[in-house]
Amino acid sequence: MTEELKNSPIEDFDWEAYEKGETQGAKSREELTKTYDESLNTVKDKEVIEGTIIALNKREAVVNIGYKSDGIIPMNEFRYNPEIKVGDTVEVFIENQEDKKGQLILSHRKARAARSWERINQALENDEIIKSYIKCRTKGGMIVDVFGIEAFLPGSQIDVRPIRDYDVFVGKTMEFKVVKINQEYKNVVVSHKALIEAELEQQKREIIAKLEKGQVLEGTVKNITTYGVFIDLGGVDGLIHITDLSWGRVSHPEEVVQLDQKLNVVILDFDDEKKRIALGLKQLQPHPWDALDADIKVGDKVKGRVVVMADYGAFIEIAPGVEGLIHVSEMSWSQHLRSAQDFMKVGDEIEAVILTLDREDRKMSLGIKQLKNDPWENIETKYPVGSQHTARVRNFTNFGVFVEIEEGVDGLIHISDLSWTKKIKHPSEFTQIGANIEVQVLEIDKENRRLSLGHKQLEENPWDVFETIFTVGSVHEGTIIEMVEKGAVIALPYGVEGFATPKHLVKEDGTQARLDEKLNFKVIEFNKDSKRIILSHSRIFEDANKAERNEARKAKRSEGRAKRNEETAMLNQPLEKTTLGDLEALAALKEQLSGK
Repeated sequence: MTEELKNSPIEDFDWEAYEKGETQGAKSREELTKTYDESLNTVKDKEVIEGTIIALNKREAVVNIGYKSDGIIPMNEFRYNPEIKVGDTVEVFIENQEDKKGQLILSHRKARAARSWERINQALENDEIIKSYIKCRTKGGMIVDVFGIEAFLPGSQIDVRPIRDYDVFVGKTMEFKVVKINQEYKNVVVSHKALIEAELEQQKREIIAKLEKGQVLEGTVKNITTYGVFIDLGGVDGLIHITDLSWGRVSHPEEVVQLDQKLNVVILDFDDEKKRIALGLKQLQPHPWDALDADIKVGDKVKGRVVVMADYGAFIEIAPGVEGLIHVSEMSWSQHLRSAQDFMKVGDEIEAVILTLDREDRKMSLGIKQLKNDPWENIETKYPVGSQHTARVRNFTNFGVFVEIEEGVDGLIHISDLSWTKKIKHPSEFTQIGANIEVQVLEIDKENRRLSLGHKQLEENPWDVFETIFTVGSVHEGTIIEMVEKGAVIALPYGVEGFATPKHLVKEDGTQARLDEKLNFKVIEFNKDSKRIILSHSRIFEDANKAERNEARKAKRSEGRAKRNEETAMLNQPLEKTTLGDLEALAALKEQLSGK
């Protein structure tokens, strides 16, 4: 029976297909292909689906997505999750169903990126804790791979303690919270510190609840800034402001404390709401003013170091925490207030005299000019009236020159006492600031600490001589050196100047004299007291013409007088008798004239 079955023909066997080399009929092949295709997942390129890891090694992971072939994903795409294992379900992005080698190409990184913003927003909304890989360091913090997107981890958000070395975190996988998202610029900020702050917050409440003002605690220097020092009190931080580090002046907290240093501090104040604790270090030491020598008094000399400079003065530390102020006015006997930096600088060791001392208010004023004698005590002896000295020009005003004969001894030279001859409008025309000038003491004002000085008094008054030279009516050659609204200034011989009004500048041809023109001028007024000489050019030819006219009138008057005298003489001669001969002669003359 069995043998018969073996040898019996298959009724529906397709011998024709067999002869052609086809082992199955067309119908059965189509059914087989359909059945095979239905057993596989239908996938599309650029699609995100889930797959299962079926094999792992150091370089790559093999992922089954239910397709006719498995896909390969590089292991560096799983750096954010070093605990991944066979059997884990992961999202994959289908880049190519079949490359040239027939390989299914998958990407886990692109799958994460495709859904990253949705997942990041969900993480922020749900306050979710996520695991991410720290890729590298950047300015101010780190770059973290979050669902395939680069997020920023600020340095201040890595830990509750300040981080000194960021590089140790590169390549680590840590837990984070998304704290901020900028949807417009696609920026994400994450924090690791936020995960541990909640736990620390409870610890802070418990510690602050036990704090009391004046309580002394041991702490560790956690961070040093320019304005103070942060102290770790065992789960809660406090701040020692730079002014509470020492009774003395402190330029930077590093002068007093170091990082990780343990020290005792006193609680000055704290705020339950803001969790701020103000600490003090200097308060554990006695105030230096309380230890100041009781024998120190006003008038004593003390030595100290310049610790602070200001324009108005300098603070001198005569003992740690004990300072005195030297006002700039107490640095020199000079009346010219200058900047304190002209006398000293920070770090200088100086000697000073105590001027005032207030132990209750802990204030002290000092002076250094008191180490020298006041030059005004014997001013009448050192600088008597009439004495001559060399002074230095310090300043100008419209009315004179301020000079300093020595430090603290100032004087004024009035503009009228600079020169006998020159008419000076401003002192800058005569001298310059910083220059030396010879002076003579004219008057001493000891109460106001001011001398009246003169410069021209060093020479004899030339106007006594000019009075004999520039007499009224005398003519001198002069040059017009300046034209002003009311006339012109004329330079005369011997360095003296005169003045002429416009009507006295008219030349003989009727034109006006010009600048730099050299002409003869007649003196029409001379005033020695006011040092004034009034000149006229037009008077020269006007007076000459007037003289000529006067001479002509005088000659005419003389001629008229002579004629009148002759006529009078003729009238006074005796009358003679007329003869007949005379009458005949006259008749003949008349006829002759009539004929002509």
